[in-house]
Amino acid sequence: MSWLKWLPWKFVIRRMARSQGFLDPFALMARLERFIQPSEVAEPIELLRAGAVFHARGLINSRVIQHNLDWVWPFWVERQFDPRDEAFVPRAFSITHVNLTHRNWTAVGVPGWPELPIVDPRGLLTPTFDGFSLDAWIVTDDGAALLPSRARDSSQHLDLGDHGPRVVTRTGADGMELVTGVRVTEDETPACVLEIEARCDRPAWLVLSVRPYNPEGVSFIQRIDLADSRDTLTVDNQRHLHLSAPVDRHHVSDYRHGDVFIHLDDLRDSAHVRCDVEMATAAAMFRVEPGRAREISATLDLPVSDDAPAGPRTTWREALTHCCRLKAPDARWQNLYDAALHTLVLHSPRDVYAGPFTYKRFWFRDAAFIVNALLAAGLVERAERVIDTFPGRQNAMGYFHSQEGEWDSNGEALWIMDRFCELTGRAPKDSWKEAARRGARWIVRKRLPDEGGRALSGLLPAGFSAEHLGPSDYYYWDDFWGVAGLMAASRLMRRSGDEESARRFRREAEHFLAAVERSIERAATRLGREAIPASPYRRLDAGAIGSLVAGYPLELLGADDPRLINTADYLIDNCFVDGGFFQDMIHSGINCYLTLHVAQVLLRASDPRHLDLVNAVAAIASPTGQWPEAVHPRTGGGCMGDGQHSWAASEWLMMIRNCFAREDGDTLVIAGGVPGDWLAGAEEIRFGPAPTAFGDVTLSITPRPAEIIVEWQADWRRRPAAIRVEPPGFAPVTADAGTDRIVIQREEST
Repeated sequence: MSWLKWLPWKFVIRRMARSQGFLDPFALMARLERFIQPSEVAEPIELLRAGAVFHARGLINSRVIQHNLDWVWPFWVERQFDPRDEAFVPRAFSITHVNLTHRNWTAVGVPGWPELPIVDPRGLLTPTFDGFSLDAWIVTDDGAALLPSRARDSSQHLDLGDHGPRVVTRTGADGMELVTGVRVTEDETPACVLEIEARCDRPAWLVLSVRPYNPEGVSFIQRIDLADSRDTLTVDNQRHLHLSAPVDRHHVSDYRHGDVFIHLDDLRDSAHVRCDVEMATAAAMFRVEPGRAREISATLDLPVSDDAPAGPRTTWREALTHCCRLKAPDARWQNLYDAALHTLVLHSPRDVYAGPFTYKRFWFRDAAFIVNALLAAGLVERAERVIDTFPGRQNAMGYFHSQEGEWDSNGEALWIMDRFCELTGRAPKDSWKEAARRGARWIVRKRLPDEGGRALSGLLPAGFSAEHLGPSDYYYWDDFWGVAGLMAASRLMRRSGDEESARRFRREAEHFLAAVERSIERAATRLGREAIPASPYRRLDAGAIGSLVAGYPLELLGADDPRLINTADYLIDNCFVDGGFFQDMIHSGINCYLTLHVAQVLLRASDPRHLDLVNAVAAIASPTGQWPEAVHPRTGGGCMGDGQHSWAASEWLMMIRNCFAREDGDTLVIAGGVPGDWLAGAEEIRFGPAPTAFGDVTLSITPRPAEIIVEWQADWRRRPAAIRVEPPGFAPVTADAGTDRIVIQREEST
C-alpha cells in the first residue's frame, strides 16, 4: 500500500475544508506550531483522550442544562448559571459548559478499596465513579422547599473516627433543617451509606432524589425502578439502593416531562420510569411530622473491580496504627494534617492517583510526590506497593511511560526508588535495580548533544509539559529531574554493590548538571538577573515555578543559592494572589501544592516568610480539609483538576514534616519551621515517628514561661553528623553527640 503516500491527501482535505467555509487545517496547525519548540510529541495522546472525554460531557451539558434551568442542578451549576452570582460564567461562544468555579468534592472510602464515593459542597452524593447522584431535600405542604444546592447558607465538615471519614452537611432555612452524613462501611464488600435527618416546624416531606448528573455534569440514567416492597430503588438494572424504611410516596419523571421536582404535587405515585433520552429522575418521599426528626438511610454496595484487593482487608485503625502523628495547638493545622493522612490512604489502594474522580489515573509525576509523602508519613508498605509497579510500566527502551512525550518521568521514578531506600535503610529489590539501570541509560541517551555552546546543549529535548509550564519547550524542570534521576541511580547501584555502574551514572549526572548550569548562566545573562526561567528561551513568568524543583524536593542547588531565592522572590512579587501562587497557565487559579513548593524553598533557606505561605494555603482549604488542584480567586472553589487533590494533601504533609524535622546534608534540622505562636503558648507539641534518612525520629516541644524544651527519641540507623535545633525566633543550637534534649532559654530570643 506504499502507493497511498503519493495521493494528494493534503490538497484534497484543504479543498474540502475551504469548499465548506472552514479554515485550512494544515495552515492552522503550521501556525500553531510556530508558538512551540519542535518536539517529538505535541501533546500526549492520554491527555488528548482525557480532554476529549471531559469536553464531550461539557458539550452534553451545553445541550441540556441551559435549556432546563427549572431543574434542581448541582451546586456548581446553580452558582455558575446565576447572573447575580460572582461565580457566573457567560456562555456565549462557549461550545462546552464545564465546572470552572466549584470543583470541590470530598471522597469517602476504606483502605485498599478503589471505589471512592464523592460528596459535593452541598451534600450531593455520587456513590460510584462518574455515575448518577443522590440528593436530599425537604418540601413542605404549604409549598416551601429546602434545596441544598440552591441554599445560600450551608455548612460541611469531615468526621475522622476510627472507622474512617464521614462527610456531614447541614443546611437550614425557614424552619427547615436537613443533615446528611456519608460514609463507607468496613464490611467484606464495602457499602456507601447516606444518612439523612430532616426536621421541619410544619408538615413536610423528606425527599431522596435520584439525579442524572454528578459534579462534572450530566451522567445518564435510563431506568429507575422501585421494588414492590418499596424499600429498594434500582438504577439501570444494576445499582440497588436499599432504604431503611418503605417509601411513603414515590414519583418519577422522564426528560420530556422535566425534573421530578417540578411535579411533586401533581404526579401520581409511580414505581417505574424509562427515559429514552436517559435523563430519568425519581423522588422517594418520607413523611416528616412537625417538630419531630425523620431519619432515613440509603445503602448501596460498592462495585467490585479488578483492582479490588484479594483476601482480608485493612481497617482504618490498622492502616493508621504506625503512621507519623501530629499533636498541635492549632486546630486548623491539626485537622488538615489528619485529613491529608486519610486522603493519602484513600488514594493508594494498590496504584496511586491524584484524585478520586478527574485524576483517577496514574502519573509518574504525581506518584513521586505522593509516594514521598507516604514514606514521610510512615506508610511504607503502601509506598512499596506503588514502586513495585514501576518496572511493569517501563518500555523496552527504558522509558518509564505514563504519558508520552514527558521527559521528567524517568528522573521521578529513579528518585523515589532511591528515596524509599534512603528512608527505610533497605537495599533496592532486584527488579528495581534493573529498572533503575535501564531508566538511567535512557536519560543518558535522551540528552541532546553537549556541543556547540548553545543554551540547549546537553539538555533533554523539548517536551510537552503536563505540569502546565507552557507549550512544548526545553524545560529545566525535566533537566533537574534527569540529573536527580542519574544521581539516584548511582546511589541505587552502590546500594546493590555495583560500584562500576554507580561511578558511571555519577559521572553522567555531573556532566548533565554542568550542562544545565551553563544554560542557566546564559539565561541569567539574557535576563540581567540571577534567576531560573522555565526554559533557556523564556522570560521570567509563572512557568519558573517548575525550576524551583532544584531546591525542593531535589536539593540539587544549595539552600542559599541566589538563583533559587531570586526566582522565589520573583514569583512572590509577580505571581501571587491572596498569598498563594497563581498559575496563569492553564490552571488560572491559586495552586496550593505549588505554593507549598515555594514555602519549602524558603524554609530550607531559614526564611520566615514560609509561614505566611503555609497559612495562606491552610486558609483556602475546603471545610472538609481538602484542596482542589487550583482555587478560583473569587469564589474560593476549585477551578481546575480534581476537587480533592492528593498531591496537594501530600505537600501539606511534607510541609509539616519538614517544619519539624528535615535533612540538610548530614545534618538533622529540628523545629526549623514550627510556628512561633505555638511556642508562645503552654501546650505540648508532638510529632512522630517521622522517618528520616538517619532513622525514625519522634519529637516533643514543651513551651514554658522561661524556656522551651525540645526532646527527641530516635531509632538511628546512622547518626547524623550534627543535630541543629532552630525554632523560629531563637538562635540555632547544635546538640552535642548523644544528646536527646535541648533547653532553650527565652531570654536568648532574637
